[in-house]
Amino acid sequence: MRRYLYNLATDQERGFFASLVKFPLLLASFVYGAIIRGLILFFTFKPARLNCKVISVGNITLGGTGKTSLVEFISRSLRDKGHKLAVLSRGYKKLNGSLGDEPAMLLKHLGDIPVIVDKDRVRSAKRAIKEYGVDTVILDDGLQQWRLRKDLEIVTVSASQGLGNRQMLPRGILREPLSALKRADIFVLTKTGFSGDLKETESALNKINPAAIILEAVHAPLGFYAVNKPEDLLSPGCLKGKKAALFSGIGEPEAFSGLMAGLGVNIGLDLRFGDHHNYSEEDLAGICAKAKGAGLDIIVTTVKDASRLSDADLEIFKKYKLLVLRIALKITKNEEQLIARLFSLYSL
Repeated sequence: MRRYLYNLATDQERGFFASLVKFPLLLASFVYGAIIRGLILFFTFKPARLNCKVISVGNITLGGTGKTSLVEFISRSLRDKGHKLAVLSRGYKKLNGSLGDEPAMLLKHLGDIPVIVDKDRVRSAKRAIKEYGVDTVILDDGLQQWRLRKDLEIVTVSASQGLGNRQMLPRGILREPLSALKRADIFVLTKTGFSGDLKETESALNKINPAAIILEAVHAPLGFYAVNKPEDLLSPGCLKGKKAALFSGIGEPEAFSGLMAGLGVNIGLDLRFGDHHNYSEEDLAGICAKAKGAGLDIIVTTVKDASRLSDADLEIFKKYKLLVLRIALKITKNEEQLIARLFSLYSL
């Protein structure tokens, strides 16, 4: 049902019945939009001010736009220049009672940078200042955090889906009205390697907010690692010409399979689950059974998905070679403008 509703929102479902369903969804989107506009007015009237810099990285649409990878990039850039910072995450789904998949991934990749999970970002920001003495907090998925005054608002937009059909949920994929993009200082068009023509999206963003900088970025594969040996990175070309099964529960699974195909992998199975899917034992056994049925002994997943697998889960894959694709955000256009804008915050 969730996938069907998403397909309706992205106009992938067509036909007479789909048209009938879309009308009540449109009416619901008007109600949702009115509520969101009211909340924005209420919370932005007097936002909380913190004794540190607040950088927000978020998106206006459903689905994966690569914001967490951008958080990693910004965090490393600031840390390398001597800034003390913490990443604040909502923690969409809990793992082992503490972290969600995205904060768990950030914690693994950022090492010494604190990652604080709390739905209340004001509270977690104050904790970061008090306990870690930070001069900067980065909000992962922060566009809808209206209670905080921000020093820099960065919005990621997937090049492959753009702004969708420009309708709000549930008829479209917008989490806020398009007018919310006027708050942005920087737009980052992500996953541009999967979209040939960016002009339409860039034109729309320029029209809404001509003052914002527009960057372009790709997700570059760094290599693979065995799920139980993340420190031993294999080359990106180690699976070239080999046949493998894929499974993922991410916002844009097409990007994952596109990267794998680009690395020369022969994709024998491409099993897709909902974003942030919490894998059951039955799900994982089913993945293995399908791989066995297709004669495949190599199974590949994403870092985000691997972070949801427990030691007991990994036992299910013991007869297979389970690899994880490690990627990193690479800015291909206007990186110097992002860096300059980041560090200008500290001269104010």
